[in-house]
Amino acid sequence: MSKSVLIIGAGLGGLATALRLAKRGFDVQIIEKNPQAGGRLNQIKKDGFTFDTGPSFFSMSYEFEEFARDCGIELPFDYVELDPLYTVNFNKNEKTYHLYKDMQKLAAQFEQDEPDFEKKMEKYLSKCSRLFHDTIDIVIKRNFDSMLDYLLSLAQVNPLHIPVLFRKFNKQVNRYFKSKDAQKIVSLVAFFLGRTPFDTPAVYTLLSYTEFKNDGYYNVKGGMYKIVEGLVAELDKKGIHITYNTEIKEYEQAGKKLISLKDQNNNSWTADVIIANADAAVFRGSVLKRKAFSTEKLDRKVWTMGYLTIYLGIKTKLPQVHHHNYYLGENFMEYAKDVHKNPDSLEKPYYYVNVLSKHNDDCAPAGCESLFFVCPVPDLRYKPNWDDKDKIVNSIIEDFSERINTDISQEIVSKTVYTPEDWQNKFNLHRGSGLGLAHNLMQIGAFRPMNFDEKFKNLFYVGASTHPGAGLPMAIISSKLVSERVEKFAHQSIHSKP
Repeated sequence: MSKSVLIIGAGLGGLATALRLAKRGFDVQIIEKNPQAGGRLNQIKKDGFTFDTGPSFFSMSYEFEEFARDCGIELPFDYVELDPLYTVNFNKNEKTYHLYKDMQKLAAQFEQDEPDFEKKMEKYLSKCSRLFHDTIDIVIKRNFDSMLDYLLSLAQVNPLHIPVLFRKFNKQVNRYFKSKDAQKIVSLVAFFLGRTPFDTPAVYTLLSYTEFKNDGYYNVKGGMYKIVEGLVAELDKKGIHITYNTEIKEYEQAGKKLISLKDQNNNSWTADVIIANADAAVFRGSVLKRKAFSTEKLDRKVWTMGYLTIYLGIKTKLPQVHHHNYYLGENFMEYAKDVHKNPDSLEKPYYYVNVLSKHNDDCAPAGCESLFFVCPVPDLRYKPNWDDKDKIVNSIIEDFSERINTDISQEIVSKTVYTPEDWQNKFNLHRGSGLGLAHNLMQIGAFRPMNFDEKFKNLFYVGASTHPGAGLPMAIISSKLVSERVEKFAHQSIHSKP
């Protein structure tokens, strides 16, 4: 098959799609805005330290293994299972919870507050399991050609799940657990979708099943960027070239076909098939100038929260801190409900800390640690000015130091901070929204921007803001779905020629 493919963006979705299509005989090339591949799955190397910039663990490892088989390669990175998955600490509480997959070990930590925790957790996870298995193949891992197609697919889902559609994540969890700590801890996974337990649909409690029963979480040896390095190396073997520092600004069309794209230097790029790994909603608005995706229209959509990320290299070891850790304030509920829109909620934040050097010695100099902080914050619609970022960052460092009984402020030798403004500018994320469009019921499936273009027959999309959604496994699934569309398009194009 001689069809040429141009992929705009070298994020995980773009890299995976390139390998899938190359295996099927397509001639693929990639252009990337930034000086290195990966998109949000990226890396900072600075002052002798290495930092993962975005995702710090992944789930659904079998999707990656299936991807490698589909491409005819060995998976080009090594990963290890996490157990405990992560730790959770509440402010002014010396107790740290360890989220073990072993239900007995997990339940032992709730003996006083939730005596029947193990039984309740098993019952809760049983419901989560049914949600997962009744929806994954019908709703998540398939393409939809129209809204009717999507609605007919939904009709195949077990009607017993209908009540869950009308609940929020926290309400579903609260049906099973009474203690506040248990409710908060079990609900934390909603944050992984870029929203909170108070505005995430209860159907996503299926993520609890992926955490504890289905497959768990995994670290990549050497850091998460090894995924990108491994995929780029496989692309190199196949002669697939990535052109960096190239951002698409304009396009040229002929009828219902996109025939060329122009970058910031007025260079033209052409191919039989175009795949945008840029944000599917933002690309339609900023490049294609679609009125339905104008900045004003996008502002009315529901987006995932912004992220304040802090990358610290410190000249001391922290043996008391685990690899993955969540720190919650006393006002968790008030903070979570306000974090999307209220800048004042930053006073007592919820945040995550990843110690990449905990099991990767080469990511920090001897005797040092590489720390990565993530704090959910309002996006640029609600907090456009980040002149106070140093004050906020210092308050987080101070809070973390108090919790671990070690003042790290005097140990910092490397410091990098990304605000939502940085995330917007580096990765063309609308208003600095960390994970793109949110996953409310009116923005999933066919309600999400489709992975095929409404106008141009040879333009397709892969990544977070199209179907099936955000997250590393979803990017891998997205690459499979868009590859199926491209193959079908190429087949029809060949057979439609006179």
